[in-house]
Amino acid sequence: MVTKIAVDAMGGDFAPQAAVEGAVAAYREDGTVVVLVGHQEAIGVEFRRLGIDDRAIEVIHTDEAVAMNEPAITPIRKKRRASVRLCAELVRDGVAQAMVTAGNTGAAMASAMLVMKTLPGVDRPALAAVLPTSTGRRTVLLDVGANISTKSHNLRQFAVMGHLLAHEVLAVESPRIGLMSVGEEEGKGTQQTREVFKVLEATGLNFIGNVEGSDVYSGELDVIVCDGFVGNVLLKTSESLAGMVGGMVREAVAGSWRSRLGAFLVLPALETVRRRIDPEEYGAAPLLGVQGGCLIGHGSSSAHGVRNAIRRAVEFSQADVVGKIGGKVAIMHEQEEIVLGRADSDSPTSMADGPVAEE
Repeated sequence: MVTKIAVDAMGGDFAPQAAVEGAVAAYREDGTVVVLVGHQEAIGVEFRRLGIDDRAIEVIHTDEAVAMNEPAITPIRKKRRASVRLCAELVRDGVAQAMVTAGNTGAAMASAMLVMKTLPGVDRPALAAVLPTSTGRRTVLLDVGANISTKSHNLRQFAVMGHLLAHEVLAVESPRIGLMSVGEEEGKGTQQTREVFKVLEATGLNFIGNVEGSDVYSGELDVIVCDGFVGNVLLKTSESLAGMVGGMVREAVAGSWRSRLGAFLVLPALETVRRRIDPEEYGAAPLLGVQGGCLIGHGSSSAHGVRNAIRRAVEFSQADVVGKIGGKVAIMHEQEEIVLGRADSDSPTSMADGPVAEE
């Protein structure tokens, strides 16, 4: 089956230019089948600028969009023809396998949850950021903002979903999973993290225990689980730090002629580092736990970022991450009942019946 990606052409700080240009790049460079959802006339202007036939890429017209400062519920209650909602409807109806937006994050999540619906057994979806590390590997951090407060079983579901994203999309054979806490010892953290620790130890996932903030970029973990409050603060702090360091480097090399000469000599190395830490190289964060692919990029995403987000959406769809999450979460629920002592001892499912992790 051909994988089709619905792209929100009216979402993001640089819409529609960045969204259209990124979609055209994905079509030209990768042969990706995309459908652009947005104002047809504005999209047509970009097509002509890029020298592409209007018939090459499907366009679904709407003149409604959700601004960055509008409430998340806007596409559900007021703007029912908003571009982000129409993208979610295309995925729900099977017209597209995944959607990509750089628009209002809350509106994208609300559209995905209320139009596409969550997977059976998943109480709350999680937004997963894919971060660079010092070793060149990437680490999945979730949740980074979909849920400000969570319960223990939400974190356990996040672990399963993060495992599957790392395994199926990042091609990690046996993803190493850590639980964010205030110390590495089992007894550290809140009552919630201690309970989650107990269950994750017995699931068959490659759970290595509690981790701390200093472990995020070490490259020793493939998945880090936390609630959306902690994850969002960590992500925004990291983005701010990266921006500050980049600015300091630019300021330093703009000084004397010796500095400029040194910068010229190390330019290839600096460009390699820039690509490794640039969030646009991965493109977007997938919303895990909904019935279809939903990838949300940064509001300031460029055409390059949108193109890469579309690539991630194709990988996500072709790996059938959604279907695999549904099956594994069901097993997880049965296993955690046993570990926490809430299941019937005669239950047909036991920990010996097989791990959650892939064999």
